[in-house]
Amino acid sequence: MREWIGFIVRFIVSALVLLLVSYLLPGIQIAGFTGALVAAAIIAILGYVIEKLLGDKVSPQNRGLVGFATAAVIIYLAKFIIPAYMNVSVIGALLAAFVIGIIDAFVPTLIR
Repeated sequence: MREWIGFIVRFIVSALVLLLVSYLLPGIQIAGFTGALVAAAIIAILGYVIEKLLGDKVSPQNRGLVGFATAAVIIYLAKFIIPAYMNVSVIGALLAAFVIGIIDAFVPTLIR
C-alpha cells in the first residue's frame, strides 16, 4: 500500500512539473492538468521502454549529456502519441528536459 502511495505522489508531482515547465517555457504546451497527467504517463512509459532497450546509460537520472538528450527525445516523441494533450517543439523539448533535470537535481526521483 505504501508503495502505491509513493507511486501516485511521484506521478502527480511529475504532472505538476510538466505544467510548471509549460507555463515557464516557450515551445511546450500542455492541455491542463488532465493533459499533464496523460503526458506524464506517456513520458514515463516511453522512458521505461527506452531504458529497458538501451540500458541504464540513457536514464535521465544519470544527469549526463546522454540522459539529457534521451529525456529531450522522449518529451518530443510524446507529442506524436498524444497530440491533443501536448504540443512541443524541438527547442521546447530541449528546454523542458533541461528544467526537469534541474528540478530532479533538487528533488530526486527517489524522494518524489
